[in-house]
Amino acid sequence: MDVLCLGESMIVLAPTAAGPLRTAVDLQAGVAGAESNVAVALARLGADAAWCGKVGDDPFGRRILDVLTEAGVDCSLVRTDPIRPTGVYFKDPGPEGTTVHYYRRGSAASTMGPGHLADTAPPRLLHLSGITPALSDTCAVLVDELLEDRALAPALVSFDVNYRPALWPADEAGPVLARLAGRADITFVGLDEAQTLWGVKTAEDVRDLLPGAAVLVVKDGGNGVTAFEGTERHYSPAEPVDVVEPVGAGDAYAAGFLYGRLQNASLNACLRLGHRLAAGALQTVGDLAPPPPSETVRAILEDQ
Repeated sequence: MDVLCLGESMIVLAPTAAGPLRTAVDLQAGVAGAESNVAVALARLGADAAWCGKVGDDPFGRRILDVLTEAGVDCSLVRTDPIRPTGVYFKDPGPEGTTVHYYRRGSAASTMGPGHLADTAPPRLLHLSGITPALSDTCAVLVDELLEDRALAPALVSFDVNYRPALWPADEAGPVLARLAGRADITFVGLDEAQTLWGVKTAEDVRDLLPGAAVLVVKDGGNGVTAFEGTERHYSPAEPVDVVEPVGAGDAYAAGFLYGRLQNASLNACLRLGHRLAAGALQTVGDLAPPPPSETVRAILEDQ
């Protein structure tokens, strides 16, 4: 396969009408998860993408598998836990933005551990995020096995820092995420989360902190993205868009960039394709945005 994404997927519930969760009468259910978002976006672009995680033997777990499979994602490596539940979270819209409430402690995904991908054929690319090691001690060991020990070698490994304050404090997460991010072949990090985790100020500061990442992609919100590869530095401004909802834009960016790498496109083309997918996610309610037209993708990849 081209890409294997590993992590936790959950059911997301949000009010169908404008207003806070506290007074909502009707909720709309969807599927969300950083790594499965990347898998869906890649599959819709035409990549052979798989997602591996663990879900409960419950309607929520089955819904996740149905949605991802329908999107073209291979879920044959997913395990089902007969005892523990599938995680869920709720969106609470408010005047200052959307607050997220997670109910994932003790979920099926939190029981993943070393050997979870034993005997799995290596993909071209393995995608991980900093969410997984925060789920449990066994999940942290699994990420070390895949990233530090390269259990699926010779697969390239991409790592999205994806810091979640609700899962662990910055002083605990910072050293762990710096170590993992510095070992990946492709690392994604937001400049804002890098400032929170490591006290840095600029993309160049992040590069100095993570010299081991072969390709480092530093995202600066609506301003643009700076990428480092070897001695090269490339900057790509973000596309101006009217933001409907920011959730999922980072995952969409990672998918666009990774698809470009799979197609052996230039670094600049990868950055631009990341922007194109992120723009689509920013203009969509929910985590899973439709892909850009194939001719748009082709034109970006061919523009070296």
